[in-house]
Amino acid sequence: MNDRPRKPAAFPLPDDSPAEAPSARKPRMPATFDDAVTLTPDAEDPFIATTADLPGLTPPVATPRRRRLTLGRIAAGALGLLVSLALGLWIDALIRDLFSRNDWLGYLAVAAAGTAALALLAIVLRELSGLRRLAAVQDLKQAVTEAAQASSPAGGRAIVDRLVHLLAARPQTARGRARLAETTDEIIDSAHLVDLAERELMAPLDREARALILGAAKRVSIVTAVSPRALIDLGYVLFECSRLVRAMAELYGARPGRIGMLRLMRDVVAHLAVTGSIAMGDGLVQQVLGHGLASKLSARLGEGVVNGLMTARIGIAAMDLCRPMPFRALRRPGIGDFVSDLTPRGNAELRDRA
Repeated sequence: MNDRPRKPAAFPLPDDSPAEAPSARKPRMPATFDDAVTLTPDAEDPFIATTADLPGLTPPVATPRRRRLTLGRIAAGALGLLVSLALGLWIDALIRDLFSRNDWLGYLAVAAAGTAALALLAIVLRELSGLRRLAAVQDLKQAVTEAAQASSPAGGRAIVDRLVHLLAARPQTARGRARLAETTDEIIDSAHLVDLAERELMAPLDREARALILGAAKRVSIVTAVSPRALIDLGYVLFECSRLVRAMAELYGARPGRIGMLRLMRDVVAHLAVTGSIAMGDGLVQQVLGHGLASKLSARLGEGVVNGLMTARIGIAAMDLCRPMPFRALRRPGIGDFVSDLTPRGNAELRDRA
């Protein structure tokens, strides 16, 4: 048996071209490309867009509707005048009949009518005062916009004084009012002074307003997710939204009465009707929570999340209407700011799956 080792040998492979030695390669010459490279902005990139950039989740700024004299208002005013005259004639006839029966009955009716008239007058004055405060907030907002564009610092200083007077009763603005008082003798441009007033006066109120919106949205989300009836959902959402709008108005110094509250609610509803509300369905929940995750959640949880986002949108609209300054130096909140707070478990599960 031959135990000698086999010598090395080379075997050619079919269709095999010899590789070119690295030293024999020619260096590549610089070249130009006819097609320019286009970079996609971050805001348009669907892979890195945040929830605030999702379509339909950033509501436009809410503005109060214009008060116009319509035929319906004229008819309502004329009908109210007729009812008041008829009520006055009925009270007059009642008092005369009571006097004809007995004098003390007549005097008792006069005292009751006088008390009712004084109470009614007090209610009217309170409602007119609330409407005047709401109108003053809107006038102040327009004046702030004009003062920020003025070249003279006197206009900005006058606007700051009006803001300080409006928010003097709010303890959250004490530090900001003291900071603005230190700039009385300083020369500051009107636009810079308005921005400084917004940062010093509005920043603490905006933080509290965000907490109010978030608290109302969480309560609505939880209650509507566990309630067994749609009627209970509707009633609680209306109650929570009305309470949120009133708290927002009182926070920014408006303090409306009942008529002013109805006007605020009407402006908020009109704003949502004009701009379009958030789509109520599983598609929005998939946009917020992630594709595929919404289908694994219960339908009630999805409804609770959407109702919470709707409440947050109503709160943002009320914030626009009640805030005495437009958003300039500070960022206006959006729906995306509340998504992570309303769905913490959903976002954690989404991150784990990613």
